[in-house]
Amino acid sequence: MKRLKNIIAVALCVATIGVLSGCGSKSGGDDKVLRVGTEGASAPFNWTQTDNSNNAIQINGGNEYANGYDLMIAQKVADKIGYKLEVHKMDFDGLIPGVTSGKIDVAIAQMSITKERMQSVDFSDPYYKASIVALTKKGTPYENAKSVADLKGAICSSQLSTVWYDMLKQIPDANIKPAMDTVPSLIVALSSGKVNVVTMDKPTAMAAVHSNPDLVMINPEGDKGFKASDEDVNIGIALKKGNKELTDKINKAISEISEEDRNKMMEEAIKVQPLSK
Repeated sequence: MKRLKNIIAVALCVATIGVLSGCGSKSGGDDKVLRVGTEGASAPFNWTQTDNSNNAIQINGGNEYANGYDLMIAQKVADKIGYKLEVHKMDFDGLIPGVTSGKIDVAIAQMSITKERMQSVDFSDPYYKASIVALTKKGTPYENAKSVADLKGAICSSQLSTVWYDMLKQIPDANIKPAMDTVPSLIVALSSGKVNVVTMDKPTAMAAVHSNPDLVMINPEGDKGFKASDEDVNIGIALKKGNKELTDKINKAISEISEEDRNKMMEEAIKVQPLSK
């Protein structure tokens, strides 16, 4: 009988410990984790650095840190929905496959909400709207261009798998070179004379000019500018198709970030971005 009582006592003890551990603090491993994929090579939206200065976030499985406007948005969204942020660095082309395969929960990487991408993933509401501009180097024939038409005959390129690259077709008689993997590679191509015009969104161009005084941003507006649809310039968070619960949470979080706060974050991102020379 005594042995039976001891067995019952042990069983109750184990059960009690199990209940207590199941109700433990978030620091005990019960955090909900938001696995965010980002490129880490497109300042001011996202970049990598070697330390945690300016609130940079350590990249999962490595010694690098991620920072930029996308990461600021990611942190705010994660905080608002009560998730711990986990950042994964991936090639831009690998982000959507990463979402669809479940390797990451979302991609936050300056990604335009296009119909083509929506065949593979769902998107949040836009968290930024970025117009398309061009960059050239001081001293080129295009330095004083006032319209897309003034870029006629330019040797040009842009980033792989972006709507920026599609915009090159609007330049008359453009000599379009193969797309490049990252924004820094575009800057190098401009600086070396390999190309004389590249396209990108306005915040990325502003950041490039801020870091590279020998570059000039060409920002023709209205009928003289690049013709881009809403899907070309609206930037959103990519999620796995059908994940309505997470999409609704993220949309609510985005709606709670004011326009003023978004502008301040972009200003801060441009200010603290690393030099890209």
